[in-house]
Amino acid sequence: MTGHPWPRCSFVAEAAGDPLEGSAPPAQQWFLVEHPGPWGRHAPAGSGIDPAVVDALTTWAGAVGARVLLVRRPGRRPRRGHRWFRVDSRPGRESVRGGEFTTDAELPAAVHAPGEPVAGPLTLVCAHGRHDTCCAVRGRPVAAALAASAPGSTWECTHLGGCRFAPAVVLLPHGFALGGLPGPDAVGVVRDYAAGELDPRWVRGRTSLPPAVQAAQHHARAATGATGVDALRPVGVEPDGDGGWRVSLADPAIAVRLRERWVPTGRPLTCAATAPGRMRLFDLLELHE
Repeated sequence: MTGHPWPRCSFVAEAAGDPLEGSAPPAQQWFLVEHPGPWGRHAPAGSGIDPAVVDALTTWAGAVGARVLLVRRPGRRPRRGHRWFRVDSRPGRESVRGGEFTTDAELPAAVHAPGEPVAGPLTLVCAHGRHDTCCAVRGRPVAAALAASAPGSTWECTHLGGCRFAPAVVLLPHGFALGGLPGPDAVGVVRDYAAGELDPRWVRGRTSLPPAVQAAQHHARAATGATGVDALRPVGVEPDGDGGWRVSLADPAIAVRLRERWVPTGRPLTCAATAPGRMRLFDLLELHE
């Protein structure tokens, strides 16, 4: 197949109004490895890292529900030494710890090392152009804008998931995934997060929570105006019939009933896909205090 018969995925999704809520990729924890590149399409495998090291990191990630990503400073400025970060995004356990390494062989031990506490949040911006063109085209300008404002806490990263929502951003340690974040808004959004507040317009969900809970929090934020990062804490989620969910939230106390369904889109959902896909939707059926 030659050429690209469809427009770029993020521009089509934006025009179609694809809903963000409930689309955050799953991750209870994160292990970030500084790697200036080049990044292969499938990273960290295919990016020049020792396969035995990749296997060890993949095994650890599978056991604890983590994501392993490669990161680099925007602009790819050369620097001495490389950093690693281990991030816990589980509610009530949010933390970022880090250290330095000189060879890949040190990385499998780093996932268990105590590390040093890292002050302040980290912001990841997907700029993995070999995986999806939209991530490079739309992600890198956002990463550059954020790096100009907060250079020490901004990192470009490999594939996050949900390429059609580029620019794709994750706010750590909480693990809030954002989609379609415009460059002019990005600096303010990250500054608000550091102060404990969220702009719900761009929130796809929290990666450490199930998709139904992500969607329930979205609707509860819209109904209550709650913007705190720790607001609407999930206290219960249970199936409710065919495709239904009941989600109970606290602070403030809200009960949400949703219906989950999958719908065909009639178009590929990523720039690299060659066939139409389908997407998951959550319909709000009921919400009350």
